[in-house]
Amino acid sequence: MNPTEKALWFVESHLPDAVSLDDVAASSGVSRFHVTRAFGAATGRSVIGYMRARRLSEAARKLAGGAPDILQVALDAGYGSHEAFTRAFRDQFGTTPELVRAAGSTHSLDLVEPILMDSSLLTTLEPPRFETSRPFLIAGLGERYSCETSAAIPMLWQRFGPYIGNIPGEIGDVAYGVCVNGDDTGNFDYIAGVEVSDFSDLPKDFYRVRVPAQKYAVFSHREHISTIRRTVNTIWNKWLPGSGHEIADAPDFERYGPEFDPRSGNGGLEIWVPVKG
Repeated sequence: MNPTEKALWFVESHLPDAVSLDDVAASSGVSRFHVTRAFGAATGRSVIGYMRARRLSEAARKLAGGAPDILQVALDAGYGSHEAFTRAFRDQFGTTPELVRAAGSTHSLDLVEPILMDSSLLTTLEPPRFETSRPFLIAGLGERYSCETSAAIPMLWQRFGPYIGNIPGEIGDVAYGVCVNGDDTGNFDYIAGVEVSDFSDLPKDFYRVRVPAQKYAVFSHREHISTIRRTVNTIWNKWLPGSGHEIADAPDFERYGPEFDPRSGNGGLEIWVPVKG
């Protein structure tokens, strides 16, 4: 079982329990950061968000079945009060526990079912090369994303495209998609940018990232850009756990060289994953 499969098994088998991200990571045999990235790459959801949605979905089923005590349903779902449960329930489903119980049905709710991992998502991966990067500066447009909203990243690249070639201090003809500031809930900052000589005279809304000297495992993604998630999934859930390497606390990024055609999505790119050692 890979880290995501182990995490899914642990979450489903401990759904009523007060488990933390540390518990999930320990069950998967990897760090909190690793399991967060691996789970997001494989499922498109954060570990914490999936766990919350699954608990609320099971709570909705109990309510639709006529559970007499909403507070007890809330406690069973891991909420300490009726108010906190109602707030989370409304955020998840757009309605209240009382209305679901009165309706006696979950047909109008978008319930989250258990995820069954499909190993066919994993593709054969070329062995990486290892490089130690020099320190460099990246500037560009950025947004905060979650696992669930990361499908909007191509729109960020569309906004950034007209800036390329017209950025003060721009170096070379390579673009970078840099991931930084990831948290336990699967949120991260993604910057579509280019290398610059310094951060002076940049547009006010630009993000600025300093990439330190760091050892990286560098993977080639030669297929269409739309299939990049399969490659990322394979790196985090298959290659990294079996490689003997540990993830390092540094930015990871995509490197788009001059051979990449942003109009067609063809040409290939590289995925740089920071490793210790």
